[in-house]
Amino acid sequence: MPVHNKLVRDRILEVIEKAGKTYTSRVLDEKEYIKEVRTKMHEELAEYEEAENDQDAVEELADLLELIHAAAAIHGATADELEEVRRAKAEKRGGFSDRIYLIEVEDD
Repeated sequence: MPVHNKLVRDRILEVIEKAGKTYTSRVLDEKEYIKEVRTKMHEELAEYEEAENDQDAVEELADLLELIHAAAAIHGATADELEEVRRAKAEKRGGFSDRIYLIEVEDD
């Protein structure tokens, strides 16, 4: 039986059961959950970086977005509140769509 030891999506156990397989799982406490969400973010980011086409990249971005929503909830924010913070920062400092790559800034 393969050992996974990782955070999985809420309905994965249903998928495993429908496949006629058995599993062992547990519910993480809050401290473990925060740690595992962060770990899973790194995993999904690595998968995004390795994506070889747009479809795979978008799939991995969707996974990252789901984890970002989970992390926001951990910190007491809703997806809408997170979006408002993003929007305010973009209004104040801009986004990234202009592709600006800063080389250096001269000190006085």
